[in-house]
Amino acid sequence: MHATLRKPVPADAGAIADLHVATWRETYTHLLPADYFSEAYITGRHRMWEQVLAHPQEDVAIRVAESDGSIVGFSWAGPSIAEDGAEPPRARQLYAIYLRQAHHGSGVGQALLDAALGSGPAMLWVAKENPRAIAFYRRNGFRLDGVEQIDPHTPAITDARMLR
Repeated sequence: MHATLRKPVPADAGAIADLHVATWRETYTHLLPADYFSEAYITGRHRMWEQVLAHPQEDVAIRVAESDGSIVGFSWAGPSIAEDGAEPPRARQLYAIYLRQAHHGSGVGQALLDAALGSGPAMLWVAKENPRAIAFYRRNGFRLDGVEQIDPHTPAITDARMLR
């Protein structure tokens, strides 16, 4: 692995937001409308990360991976979010893990996942149209459980739930 993992600080919010947008462009551009990555979307990601990092929560794990002085990936996990008031099937949830394509296969993604969740029971949502991510999670003991959802903000992407 050619990256160092650490907890982010509030000053990292802009870099993480830019990485979040960049990795979505790398992964999902072919599934999204041409105007998806608008200035409002980018500004929204910046605001979100500023809020998240300004108000850290003890039960939430966020890690960034740095390589050559740049943030190249992040992971974010915490308590599971109940869907429609139903009891989540696992207590912990991976909210997000993104890594620049140049670092795929380097071990950085594995280190980020391990830092976020360890090896215990967890759940996550993954785009059904992302076979690379599904294979990665399967190698880490997750399985598709048949539950799917469509995000109203990205209706071209169907998310599938995976459990471990």
